Amino acid sequence: MGEHGVSKRSKGANGGDSPPRKAAAKVTAKTPAKATPRKPAKTAGAAKTAKSAKSAAPAKAAEAAGTAKPAKAAKSTATLRPARPARPARAESRLGMVRRARRINRELAEVYPYAHPELDFRNPFELLVATVLSAQTTDLRVNQTTPALFARYPTPEDLAAAVPEEVEELIRPTGFFRAKTKSIMGLAAALRDDFGGEVPGRLEDLVKLPGVGRKTAFVVLGNVFGVPGITVDTHFMRLARRFGWTESDDPVKIEAEVAEIFPKSEWTMLSHRVIFHGRRICHARKPACGACPITPLCPAYGEGETDPEKARKLLKYEKGGFPGQRLNPPADYPGRPAPPAPGVAPGAAQNDTGAS
Repeated sequence: MGEHGVSKRSKGANGGDSPPRKAAAKVTAKTPAKATPRKPAKTAGAAKTAKSAKSAAPAKAAEAAGTAKPAKAAKSTATLRPARPARPARAESRLGMVRRARRINRELAEVYPYAHPELDFRNPFELLVATVLSAQTTDLRVNQTTPALFARYPTPEDLAAAVPEEVEELIRPTGFFRAKTKSIMGLAAALRDDFGGEVPGRLEDLVKLPGVGRKTAFVVLGNVFGVPGITVDTHFMRLARRFGWTESDDPVKIEAEVAEIFPKSEWTMLSHRVIFHGRRICHARKPACGACPITPLCPAYGEGETDPEKARKLLKYEKGGFPGQRLNPPADYPGRPAPPAPGVAPGAAQNDTGAS
């Protein structure tokens, strides 16, 4: 041991009188000891990636050499991926829609060759009044009501001179009887004063009459005067939208749009066929889709009952084996006549041409 308590070996090794700690520190700084370097820690994701890469390398090599074994069913998440969304249906062209619409009309013509106005009438005046009364009620209810009305007031002059309260009582079953009394008595007075007691055969004259709009006017023009017209009632509006002929809720716009699809010569009978179909099969609340003969042509198929057996139970009038709406239907009508109003003997106020 030398002075300061440091061994001579240590002193000589340090090369002088420098304090051994400082010298050791310098030596360590200049010539660090060789130590096994630490590898950076691998994350769980990196470890999986590396493992996958190692396992994939021999597989790729084997596949290249043609010696790869069939892979086992992988338990990957590939089967859990959501399916690709279906491509949107191709939009129907204008020409395609027109062709489909005209085919629907031809199909309905085969289904309803007997389509006709379902109001009993004998002359233009009776049809005009009956059509005004048919608002917000059924044609059957009107047909059960008009025999007594026309028996008492057979001409415009008679109805125009009637006592309003008496008319109200006669037409009460049709609903809104006060407003309807005002309309039919007003139109009767206009026919008497402005048209010599005759129903005019022009649209512009008819729509001037109280309670007469385009729908009522086209019913009269098409079924009495032979003037083509599209009758846009609630049934026609509903089916025109379901068939994709229009997207409008406005009767005038629907009339104009449908008129561009069909030739003018088809307008009146088209109206009858569509209305017949709406009343018998394509109902408002629950269409009988499973019993419909034009399902391949209808974009709205499936809105109603698609089971054939259940759908057949939804059919109405002659399609369901029930009476029709007319007390005196045309000779070619395949269904049964409707019964008269309760308390009225069958045929009491009827004849073979219509209600009286």
